[in-house]
Amino acid sequence: MAEVIRMPRMSDTMTEGIIVAWHKKVGDKVKSGDLLAEVETDKATMELESYNDGILLYLGVEQGKPAVVDGILAVIGKEGEDYKAALAAAEGETPAEAASAPVASTPATAPTEAPATATTAPAPVASGKVTLPDGAKEIRMPLLSDTMTEGKIVAWNKKLGDFVKADDALADVETDKATMEVVGYEEGTLLYVGVEAGNAAKINEIIAIVGKAGTDVSAYIAAEKSGANAGTVTAAPTEAAAAVVVVEEEKEAETVSDQRIKASPLAKKLAADKGINLSKVSGSGDNGRITKKDIDNYVPAVTTPVATEAVAMPVAAAKAAAPVFTAAGEEGFTDIPLTQMRKVIARRLGESKFSAPHFYLTMEINMDNAITARVTMNEVSPVKISFNDMVIKASAMALRKHPDVNSSWMGDFIRQNHHIHIGSALALPEGLIVPVIRYADQKSLSQIAADAKELYGKAKDKKLQPAEFSGNTFTISNLGMMDIEEFTAIINPPDSAILAVGAIKEKVVKKGEGFAVTNVMKLTLSCDHRSVDGAVGASFLQTLKKFLENPVTMLV
Repeated sequence: MAEVIRMPRMSDTMTEGIIVAWHKKVGDKVKSGDLLAEVETDKATMELESYNDGILLYLGVEQGKPAVVDGILAVIGKEGEDYKAALAAAEGETPAEAASAPVASTPATAPTEAPATATTAPAPVASGKVTLPDGAKEIRMPLLSDTMTEGKIVAWNKKLGDFVKADDALADVETDKATMEVVGYEEGTLLYVGVEAGNAAKINEIIAIVGKAGTDVSAYIAAEKSGANAGTVTAAPTEAAAAVVVVEEEKEAETVSDQRIKASPLAKKLAADKGINLSKVSGSGDNGRITKKDIDNYVPAVTTPVATEAVAMPVAAAKAAAPVFTAAGEEGFTDIPLTQMRKVIARRLGESKFSAPHFYLTMEINMDNAITARVTMNEVSPVKISFNDMVIKASAMALRKHPDVNSSWMGDFIRQNHHIHIGSALALPEGLIVPVIRYADQKSLSQIAADAKELYGKAKDKKLQPAEFSGNTFTISNLGMMDIEEFTAIINPPDSAILAVGAIKEKVVKKGEGFAVTNVMKLTLSCDHRSVDGAVGASFLQTLKKFLENPVTMLV
């Protein structure tokens, strides 16, 4: 019997996914483990594998289009099998309704089975409207995340008149999450570039047109810009739906042979991250195609220092390393465009600050015992334990005793979380990201230290997976390593609280008949008064203080 394939939930915050690329077409044989498609979620590009054997009978979502979680993506069954009954059952229809449904109700099937018709025969349009010439295909700015409203063209990788291959990256686009490649998946000459490098394009705005060399698309562009084509429907958006792949802002220079290397966009991204030359990797996919698994399992035969020296400085770091100052007595300024990540940070934290009624509680912690205990623990720990690791562990254990603080404001109800996932804010050149230590209350200090070290490394290399930076129930922001004694942090919604950690400082105190030096650290708890009352927050800090001032209590 035919099996329906649905869009899986790939992260806690995912509501829909964009089909970056289909790697199978209707009529293809599919084996369990084959790569069906690449899906862009709200956090990253991920591969969707098949868990069924059979023939691909139906595609329910066009390439470049979004599908809601649990939405129907495809149907796999036996060759020649009527898939409509399975499709109808999945959609809650009766077989009779499915049989009477017009063929046009399966939009992704028709273009796949008859691409020539789709590319050469534009849909009927109203009189006076201009259509694209035959063979020309437009590429629009795709929706790359649920928070994205526009994408900035960082750089065009092709110029007008260049021939574009099906898997060439046309441009690098900066979104609110990362820098991504736009791939047209069509061959032809680049006839039109709609947005200059450095400028932003709205979602669904035309950014390029490809087609036969010499094709005149000026009339169509003029009609689009004037609004005369409003409501025009052509097959071009379907055929030239842009695909996107998360990539580094800087790519390692790589020399390959004239023979094209077949690799999934995600595999290319991972290879660039790890400095792997794809020409040296053996592909295990269809027709030798290189997959994520091949990159993960790749072991280089020879490692040379040249590869390390070839890694370029990140763009943000290069900009930061070259400040510009005017001469004496002169005024000047530089306007720095907002990155997409920075725009989202500004919006989300603005919403948190001005919608959640914050209040702040500060407490001073004596860290003398913690300093001594850390030295002793690091003598036996397989991983170096930091003071931040100790704060994470103490916070997790304090949350266990004060579940009201381990809650989320959900608008019309409060969700008290039964699990404890601690987010640890990390500053990157592009903005903030919060890797999450999951089930922190159930882990030892050395386990927390190992998890934190791995997550911070992945974050800096832009390799975090969605599950690794989402789902936190409480957040810690530590600026102590930058000599900040005390600060307040803005709550990361939907959490109800965030802990700001300052530096450990020496302080002279009275002891007995004289004076002595002690080490103190200030903690400030920001609370959402809608879900956490002042007394609740204060009790949490008292418990946290006891754990940190007597670390042995965290070990029993």
